[in-house]
Amino acid sequence: MKQIMLITDGCSNVGDSPVMAAALARQEGITVNVIGIVDYGTIGELGSLEISEIAKAGGGMSRIAGTENLAQTMQMLTRKTVVQTIQHAVNKEIRHILGDQTVGDLPPETRSQVVEVIDELSESSPLQVALLIDASASMKPKLRAVEEAIRDMMLSLSSRAGESKLAVFHFPGSHSGEDAVLDVDWTEDLGAARSIFQRIAMRGATPTGPAILKVMEFIQYGTLNGHGKSWREETDGQDGILGGYVV
Repeated sequence: MKQIMLITDGCSNVGDSPVMAAALARQEGITVNVIGIVDYGTIGELGSLEISEIAKAGGGMSRIAGTENLAQTMQMLTRKTVVQTIQHAVNKEIRHILGDQTVGDLPPETRSQVVEVIDELSESSPLQVALLIDASASMKPKLRAVEEAIRDMMLSLSSRAGESKLAVFHFPGSHSGEDAVLDVDWTEDLGAARSIFQRIAMRGATPTGPAILKVMEFIQYGTLNGHGKSWREETDGQDGILGGYVV
């Protein structure tokens, strides 16, 4: 199972639509979850709306969190979406076998057995989580809480029975046109995320859409160097999740 966990205050302002990018990630089997650390007022309202739309397009969940409960929110979202992904697959199989039924339609005894299997699979299935962190200027006061939450996240993942790997990215990069930067490659090492933010140069732009696309390519191809076609090339002249999506 593959997830992108985006942490942002919303209001992207550079490049492709983050909603479109999340929709493409979902099409490629990558769930996009979003945690918002938003400000008050109109900017916060706009940010919250974008956060919700990104998660909806990416087949994931969104939550607005304060810095004090960020780590708890990240852990909860990760585990909930793992269960959601497995339950969706189980429901699909049940419909295939029994027709138009879901887990909730099964007899109580059978349903409890299926739920138990879902719980076991949630803990034992391999999991990859790519954390994508908004490091634009408005996020600067919040990054210490994000760094602490990452360490807690790694501890939580290590408690699972199945293999859990975490990678960490931030955006934008320090150079022009650098949409996302890899800070920690796939790892199960709990110490790998220590003090990563000492290397981050805060910038004003927020290229959330391009950053999601870069991380999606990394999950698929293991590189941020742009292998594969862009989503415009992939969807040129086609209908479907991107062709018919309205932001």
